[in-house]
Amino acid sequence: STSSSSIVTVSTCNLNQWALDFTGNTNRIYQSCILSRQAGASYRLGPELEICGYGCEDHFLESDTFDHCWESLAELFERGATDGILCDFGMPILHGGVRYNCRVLCRDRKVLLIRPKTSMADNGNYRESRYFTAYKTSESSQGETFLLPSIMRDSFNQRTAPFGIMYLQTYDGVTVGCESCEELWTPKS
Repeated sequence: STSSSSIVTVSTCNLNQWALDFTGNTNRIYQSCILSRQAGASYRLGPELEICGYGCEDHFLESDTFDHCWESLAELFERGATDGILCDFGMPILHGGVRYNCRVLCRDRKVLLIRPKTSMADNGNYRESRYFTAYKTSESSQGETFLLPSIMRDSFNQRTAPFGIMYLQTYDGVTVGCESCEELWTPKS
């Protein structure tokens, strides 16, 4: 038998993001996507909540924070940040009236998967449950469908994206899954 393997080059990004600095954050994310692609990466992984900044606190309770994140993601698509590279962005998502801290996996100006966080950091300096809900799913769940906002539908001709605890698999068999922060230390996450 013949075995083959694919090589995935991952670019991890630790960016100097600021709460609610959508313009600056988007520019730094864009630059990291360009540098990742130039370095030959096939997967660019950014920080948790990188689009709006992690420390937005009660601004996570305001709907325009979510709107500005979608506007920033649309700008990244327009500028070609995801062209030819799988980009894993961190941003808050409002789904079914519930706020989630999510990973948004994109490539070639399409949202491929929205993966909500299942365990919140609530100790020490962290109070994520004040702003977000941990996503719960049954073992048999196949995920949900997320209706993308009009800016994504109108500009990129994409109406929906998968939402839930899922993974991506490429045409050559590479499987990509993701976790965020607290999930790495939480049993059964």
